[in-house]
Amino acid sequence: MNFLEAILLGLLQGITEFLPVSSSGHLVLASSLMGSDLAPGITFEIVVHFGSFCSIVLYFRESLGELLRGVMQSFTPTAIREKRFMHDKNAKLAFVILASMIPAGLTYVFLEERIEQLFNSPALVSMMLVVTGVLLFLTKFATNTTREVGLFRGFMMGIAQAMALIPGISRSGSTISTGLFLGLKREEVANFSFLMVLPVLGGAMLLDFIDILNDGIEIYAALVLLTGFFTSFLSGYFALKYLIILLRKDKLHYFAFYCWAVGVAGIFYFGAF
Repeated sequence: MNFLEAILLGLLQGITEFLPVSSSGHLVLASSLMGSDLAPGITFEIVVHFGSFCSIVLYFRESLGELLRGVMQSFTPTAIREKRFMHDKNAKLAFVILASMIPAGLTYVFLEERIEQLFNSPALVSMMLVVTGVLLFLTKFATNTTREVGLFRGFMMGIAQAMALIPGISRSGSTISTGLFLGLKREEVANFSFLMVLPVLGGAMLLDFIDILNDGIEIYAALVLLTGFFTSFLSGYFALKYLIILLRKDKLHYFAFYCWAVGVAGIFYFGAF
């Protein structure tokens, strides 16, 4: 992979990670068209996902600061004796985020090799984009209520996040859609959707960094990865802001038409039938 490809794919990742159109699916289709190989190990994809991770941290820095302060204050010796962690909203939110990690974590641990094999099938990715389009379109009929994220709803969004390990299934699209189907407030479902992915992306990046340290990496390859990282980080930050605006205006289902168009085109181009 050269620098131009790293910039293009990093830009593609940054934009599509937050827009509900499947970043991993777009990377597979783009790399197939460009002749780039992201497997085995899909190191480049993990690195550009880390760029997205950093853009989430930057965008939600205030919320994350409050969350961390609340958790730390709830687990001091005095707070533990008073059982403050059972009532503090930040401590409860942190617990729900941890619970939402379980489905994706178990899926990745036990099915890692099979998941990586899916990245070699652009035809399958195209079909999954059609599925993503269906999910997004159905959000048009979701009822907006005042329900808040709890353990059950958070875990169900975690299952949706695990399903999004399949390239072509949008992570943000599936988790936000699930939250809307469960009656969560639009603002809250968007915030939780991106907060819940931070531990998953962070853990995946840590594991891949360990592999890089063990196997070593050439300077040129490292520079290419850094290029992809910064491109993904910058484009992802602005894409995240744009998605929050669209979600507030109840226009998430508009992306269904884009997913259907790309999915159907991919099915015919890559010969799924």
